[in-house]
Parts: sequence; structure tokens; C-alpha cells
Amino acid sequence: MVAFTPPIFSTSRHDIAGQSVVELAKSFGTPLYVYDLLTIQQRIADLHAFDAIRYAQKACSNLAILDRMRRQGVVVDAVSAGEIRRALAAGYSGGGKEIIYTADIFDAESLDLVLEHDLAVNCGSPDMISQLGQRRPGADVTLRINPGFGHGHSQKTNTGGEQSKHGIWFSQIDECLRRADQDGVTVTGLHMHIGSGTDLEHLSQVCEAMERAALEVGRTIKTISAGGGLPVPYSEAESYVDLDKYYSLWDQTRCRLSDAFGHRVELEIEPGRFLSAESGFLIAEVRSVKKMGDNLFFLLNAGFNDLARPVMYGAHHPISVCPADGSDAAQREKVQAVVGGPLCESGDIFTQREGGYVDKRELPMCRVGDYVILENAGAYGFVMASNYNSKTRAAEVMIEDGQPKLIRQRETFEDLVRGEMIPD
Repeated sequence: MVAFTPPIFSTSRHDIAGQSVVELAKSFGTPLYVYDLLTIQQRIADLHAFDAIRYAQKACSNLAILDRMRRQGVVVDAVSAGEIRRALAAGYSGGGKEIIYTADIFDAESLDLVLEHDLAVNCGSPDMISQLGQRRPGADVTLRINPGFGHGHSQKTNTGGEQSKHGIWFSQIDECLRRADQDGVTVTGLHMHIGSGTDLEHLSQVCEAMERAALEVGRTIKTISAGGGLPVPYSEAESYVDLDKYYSLWDQTRCRLSDAFGHRVELEIEPGRFLSAESGFLIAEVRSVKKMGDNLFFLLNAGFNDLARPVMYGAHHPISVCPADGSDAAQREKVQAVVGGPLCESGDIFTQREGGYVDKRELPMCRVGDYVILENAGAYGFVMASNYNSKTRAAEVMIEDGQPKLIRQRETFEDLVRGEMIPD
């Protein structure tokens, strides 16, 4: 694996993966999502020691991104009927473990698709075992276990503990085994994911909880999943997790279980943001620079309809400036600015903390027409975009082998109102 150096974020940027920001904006318009495929490929390579890398496609699910990950040997999970269909459209096949449906419920469409394509299932609720077993007696399943504790960079991304809806409560494993016996269902794997931004201290607790749960299930276990939550730094105060230690903790757990069961247990990991976050950039244009009392605002043509993480979680994103005339932003005066969007909401601010508290960011002075780049936007960026205020969603571009390639057309007004009708 790789030893990461602490990140250094610059507030001045001219290019993305060697492509001019100004030219990208002129060619494709703004707001614009841009993904550097090489970064994704590097992060995939960082996790090569695991038996399987299963991408949590909810982080960034464009078909082109899924296709390129598939070509790198990455498999996927799907948390909805739509994500099952996306994976199939990107070239993944059913009838094996390329796609695992992992959720806390079956709706009617998702259960039908699981049966139609013979997909593996990771059950997040006891009811799912019975619902699948009644339709597909003799099925194999894995269980997502809630170990009774969680961790996350925000309470909204904490997926463990009694306040989380995710997973099967650790004390209900025996009940799940009884349900499985009723329909001849076999529990062949376990999965644990306690939240985003997991550190090694919490990870060691997860490994211990996984080992206890696996021993309770017994030697039918063939696979354990480390889940996701690998952090990426969004500021210079944050860092990567030590991947060698991360893998070692899970590998030791896997080895002890292999010895206990008398057969090799496979070890999966389920990254989402780790693979895609750093690849993504949202380019927006400055449309107004104005003073409000002591605050200087840079207002962009992108808002939380394009990137919702700051308003939802108070998430910090690195921000850089690219002058429209191609000059060096680093030579401009540095100012303390609030960066916001065009929406009719006071919460439409990119520089805010959790709770809606507005922050300032030291940036080069902007002029109308300059470009502001919101960085590390490749995870939970476009996928959480909306049409609020009847805004159309941005175009997406992937940079591959030094070439920018359009992978999603910009929405039009016709797209926006398709499906709506005025009755007689």
C-alpha cells in the first residue's frame, strides 16, 4: 500500500489534470463537474491488498465512472432498484457477486430485480431475510451488522449505534439465523460500516465486533466486509488513515476467523468517497462581488442544488480561484470572503460550519467572470444535486488520457419539466 503525505491545498488554480480551467468552462459551460480519472485509478491501486474492492456507487454513479471502475476490476454495491439498473447499464453482470444489493429494506421493484438477475443480497434488516427466503428458498445472504456504536464526521453520516437505522442490531443475530433456517437461507458473510471518517481506534473496535459476530454465526461465513468510511482530507488539518495499519487490523481478524472455521475467509472493502472524492471539481463562475456590512461575498452561479454537502453537514471543501483572463490568482490581494450561490435561501453558502454558521475563507480577490473551483467534490456532489429553484443540473466531464470527455449533458428546461402536465 501507499504512504500518503499531508495535503497542501492552494487557493490559486489554473488547470485540472493538465486541462485549462478557463478552456473547460468555455467548452462545456458552468457550473461544471470535472473528474480526473487518474486519481480514481490511483485510489483503486492503493487498496489492492483486499480480496475485493466493492465501490459504494452512491458516492458518484455516472455510468462512465462505473464503467471505468469495472475495467479496473472493481465490483459494486447497489442500494436501490435504480442503482441495480445503473450497474447493469455500466456493464456489470448478475448471477454472481459483481453486484450486491445492500439496503435496509426491499421495495417491490428492488426485490423483483434481485430475483430476475440472481443478485447477491446484503440484508440490513431481519425482515429482508424472510422476504427473500420466501421468494428464493435456499438463498445465500450476507448480513450488515450494527455493532451498537458508530462514528462519523457528522451525526448525519454516523451509521452505527441505536440512533442509526442501518443494519441488524448485534444482539439479533440468533433471531436472524432462526429466520434463515425457516427458508433454508444460508448466512455466508458479514458486513460492518459504522460511518464516514473512521479512525484506527474505532476500527479496532469494529474488528473485534466483527469477530464476535462471525463466531456466533459459525463456519458458513466465507466473506467479511470492512465496509467503507475511509477518510480523505478536505483541509490541511485532516489526514489520510494509515492504510497499512488499516489493512493489517482487518487481515488479522480475517486470519483468526479462517483458522477458527478451517477455510479461508475473503476480505472485502467497500469504499465510496475514498475512490472518487479527490477526483472531482465543481467549476462555477463569479456573478457578483458585494459587501454586506463587514462581510465580502463572492456569489457564484452554482449553489447547494449543485453541491449540497456544506448546507447538509457543514462540510468543508477546498476552494480555489482561476481568473478569467488567465492571470495568476496568487498575485492578487488576499481577502476574507464568504462564498455563496444564487438560490433563494440564506443557507446557500459554501463556506459554513455544521449548524449553518457562516465562515469566511482567505481567497484571492475575485472579479465578476472569474472562476471559483470547489474541490474534492467527486463524492456526494452531483449525485445529491437537485432542481431546487427550477435550476437545471450541471454537465459532467471526465478527463482521461489527457482528454476531457463529456459524460453527462447539461440539463435543459425540457428535461426539467418532462413528465409534468397541466390537466384539462
